[in-house]
Amino acid sequence: MGIDLGTQSVRAVLVGDDGALLGSGAAPLAGSRDGVRHEQSPDDWWEAVRTATGGALAAGPGRPVRALAVCGTSGTVLLTDGAGRPLTPGLMYDDVRATAEAATARVQPTWALPKAMWLLKRRPSTVGVHLTHQPDFIVSRLVGRRTATDSSHALKTGYDLTADAWPQERLGELGLEPGLFPEVVRPGARLGEVGAAGAAATGIPAGTPVIAGMTDGCAAQIASGSLSVGSWNSVLGTTLVLKGVTAEPVHDSTGVVYNHRAPDGSWLPGGASGVGAGALTNAFPDADPAGLDALAHAYEPATALAYPLVSRGERFPFLAPDATALLLGEPGSDADHWAALLQGVGHTERLCLDYLDHLGAPQDGPLTFTGGGSRSAYWNQLRTDILGRTVRIPRHSEPALGMAVLAAYGAGAAPTLAEAAGRMIGLGHVLRPDPARTARFLAPYLRMVDELERRGWLPAPVATHARARARALEVS
Repeated sequence: MGIDLGTQSVRAVLVGDDGALLGSGAAPLAGSRDGVRHEQSPDDWWEAVRTATGGALAAGPGRPVRALAVCGTSGTVLLTDGAGRPLTPGLMYDDVRATAEAATARVQPTWALPKAMWLLKRRPSTVGVHLTHQPDFIVSRLVGRRTATDSSHALKTGYDLTADAWPQERLGELGLEPGLFPEVVRPGARLGEVGAAGAAATGIPAGTPVIAGMTDGCAAQIASGSLSVGSWNSVLGTTLVLKGVTAEPVHDSTGVVYNHRAPDGSWLPGGASGVGAGALTNAFPDADPAGLDALAHAYEPATALAYPLVSRGERFPFLAPDATALLLGEPGSDADHWAALLQGVGHTERLCLDYLDHLGAPQDGPLTFTGGGSRSAYWNQLRTDILGRTVRIPRHSEPALGMAVLAAYGAGAAPTLAEAAGRMIGLGHVLRPDPARTARFLAPYLRMVDELERRGWLPAPVATHARARARALEVS
């Protein structure tokens, strides 16, 4: 079983060793947004997990659950007491109120570390208070006690993946006590078993092994099957996340690209942009996506140029906390506006890959598309053409599937994560770029690069590299 705590819903899947989907369930989540604030109720997460897992089990009655793993949104954090009860709301991955704390800690405000500092400042006492990541809260409810966290979710709380330890001296300088932080284990490690109370609440059999998970972006990467060095997965959901595989960590002095550690010890560099399908929902809350996709064909390129941020601030492919969504020009119709947003995400995706190339990250492996946005056949081909490279679409691509694969590996169903993925993940189809359309979108892409540099958001060396790479692609 894989459980994915997303922004708008919780999803649970029950998957066989051969990748067959045996059952699935989902439940919606609602949060509270107010400017730079974005919160959700931890108790709502638990109720949604109960509903989603109940649906998955009902669809596959009588089948044993040999193991489960949970993923959550990267950087989402709360404070709990010693019994695991929430003391605060969950501050979501894109909450950026902790800007002062982020400056002190020298990390991005979306990271969990400054959010924890912000929450602690507002507590009358920190005695018995524990920092808890989103999946930790669910796992503790399932197991019936506080458990270790995984190094993937701990990364944005300041965990040192190279040393495999909390940097206690640095955290102490920030006023953070050692007792605040959980024990950390590698993804794929066994955290415990579902207890009697967890079983009664969810229907998951007591004694089911609970395996340490990873962030939702890493979970989607596992589900994509992109686990060889040089391969990349682009996850298009509410926002855009790119994850790759390298033999060594990719170093980025700005912190825009960060590195997770895979269960096998390889590195998973990547970054999370603020653009994504959420911009479509913001602009067209009652839209018929398929209908507008069909009309968007007539606007290639669109009249307007968009940088479709979902909310204020950008964190990849550049760091600009004050960046806002751009729409340069006036769309002639809803379809034209829709096309501009679709194309804007594709341009941003291309710039992300250019930035990774600027850092020296290998990109000679396959590229896959996953996430909710990959359900749009038109958008998939559009992004393929904008990027000018071949793309693979997995048969199933959701983070919950990635957690089911990790659970299988952690329970010993396969000697390596790659072998577990090979058995459980199938390729849907392959997309190849149309050179004529790639050429058509070159000018808008370069115009976007120019505009981002002009506004001071995109560093000049990155803009120069993007232009040079575009020229090289045009010549080839």
